[in-house]
Amino acid sequence: MKILHFSAGSLRGGAARGAYCLHQGLLDLGVNSCFISNGKNNSSQENLFNLNSGLFENIKFALLPRLGSLPKYLYLKRQPFLFNTGLEGVDITKLKQYRDADIIHLHWINGMVSMSALKKIKKPVVWTIRDMWPFTGGCHYSMGCSGYTDSCGGCPQLGSERAKDLSHFIFENKKNSLPPNVRPIGISRWITSCANNSPTFEGIPVNTIYNNIDTKAFFPVDKALARKKLALPADAKIVLVGAQSVTDFYKGFELFKQAVSYLPSEKLTIVAFGGSPISLDKTCTLKVVNLGFITSDEQLRYVYSAADVFVAPSRMDAFGKTIGESLACATPVVCFNASGPGEIVIHKRTGYKAAPYDSRDLANGINWILSQTEESRERMKSAGVERVNQHFHVEVVAKQYLNLYREMLDTDYTSDRLNADL
Repeated sequence: MKILHFSAGSLRGGAARGAYCLHQGLLDLGVNSCFISNGKNNSSQENLFNLNSGLFENIKFALLPRLGSLPKYLYLKRQPFLFNTGLEGVDITKLKQYRDADIIHLHWINGMVSMSALKKIKKPVVWTIRDMWPFTGGCHYSMGCSGYTDSCGGCPQLGSERAKDLSHFIFENKKNSLPPNVRPIGISRWITSCANNSPTFEGIPVNTIYNNIDTKAFFPVDKALARKKLALPADAKIVLVGAQSVTDFYKGFELFKQAVSYLPSEKLTIVAFGGSPISLDKTCTLKVVNLGFITSDEQLRYVYSAADVFVAPSRMDAFGKTIGESLACATPVVCFNASGPGEIVIHKRTGYKAAPYDSRDLANGINWILSQTEESRERMKSAGVERVNQHFHVEVVAKQYLNLYREMLDTDYTSDRLNADL
């Protein structure tokens, strides 16, 4: 059994990290797994391939997303959200690795694999749905729009009122470009439900296999040691917030800013990590420490372990990988009881699920966790680690995918195991 993964972008990015972690988990199970990306990844591993490996390729993959995005610039009233046409990419069926593979496993493919290339795939395909893009007319999160449940058009993110707009064209193109033997897999029950409600996968059942957490990289570290390594105050209550781009609209940082305005300022420090530094309102007296973009899992492990609580205020998220990583490091999480994050946290057992999208209740959750007794906090920490090990551990997830591969290659398998209750 030879599995070939495709995932766009750097392995430091959220989606690619999840895909690569699965690839490594499959290798540990003895599966012949190969991984192809188009990011600038430095690795000499024999089974890791990079399409972006020379000057020409650097230029090509820098230009492709821009060329594919050109049609959206016709919409002058478009929102500044991530929006992809799926028109750009390379023909993966021409690769030697494609010819040798038994199953093609797609992950986040924007700017790497075009929809026209998907039409040519004649092998079994697994497509892990890591955001809403695979079944929408271009947006990665619909933000309340239900157009993807019909045929898109009149796209609010494009600022369009026309039924036959770019989003409708992209939507129809996706429906007509799906490989004949594709199995879509959502990384949460929420994203699976959304996909099942879209005509894009009409007649194709979408199942759920949760995203994986690398517990070899993320595990509890002594809090005092972690704070010393990061030069963080030993006696402060630390509220952590972070993402690859913490100020991205989907990540809900504005809701977090509102929430911290309700928090007491004594001995409370906000620590943030991500590609953009954060700042609070001038009226807020809380201390803020920006750690910047963190590329090392070891350093990120110390960051999670140093915090008293991690806050994930996402408006919409397919899973919430940082939430799982935080729980694996024995740090409770506050999030909204919505989309993927609402499935990861168990209310008042591994963290706190606030009413969507109530900033004051988000603050209530932070205060509730910080006010727990030491005994209660230890129970919460242990429950979080146990939750990750039972349901999101890379070996658990890799075994579920291995069973799916076997089913697709006509070996014995019971498909309802994919959606076993947690």
